Amino acid sequence: MLMRIYGNRVIKTLPGSLTRPTVGRVREAVFNIWQGSIAGCRWLDLCAGSGSMGAEALCRGASWVVGIEQSSRACGVIRQNWQQMASADRFQVLRGDVLKRVERLEGESFDRIYFDPPYQSSLYQPVLEAIADLHLLCDTGELAVEHSPQLPPPDELDGLEILRQKVYGNSAVTFYGASH
Repeated sequence: MLMRIYGNRVIKTLPGSLTRPTVGRVREAVFNIWQGSIAGCRWLDLCAGSGSMGAEALCRGASWVVGIEQSSRACGVIRQNWQQMASADRFQVLRGDVLKRVERLEGESFDRIYFDPPYQSSLYQPVLEAIADLHLLCDTGELAVEHSPQLPPPDELDGLEILRQKVYGNSAVTFYGASH
């Protein structure tokens, strides 16, 4: 399957329900909220799926994009999509369990983090705690968490504070910043 992103570029998506690409309306809203802060940023795409959010960040000038995805098949699609957007020295695709992979990023810092796990998963709390504990979000950075409007992510986390929440039909996004 194919999907269009920023600049009318086409990327591949996996058929079936293995991955759920971020719908265009949500993707556009997130990038409108973050407009002006993507160029030159360091971007982390968690549960990256087809890599649409990371591809969009690369198109908009992100200097470094890291994607984490469990499915090896999806990782292949992400690499193909991102190679169309940027040279290989601007991105890295990591395959594996998102929590274990996040823990290996200790010492790195990202300006923008997008986290979109399966809505019914139990990943929200442990991954958000790991991001906070490892200080993966830079002091002026923002983290966007996509979720079901009926299943919001935790609102109290040491090291992260909610900045805003938006609902887009069957999807919602909660934005966090680093708390000091």
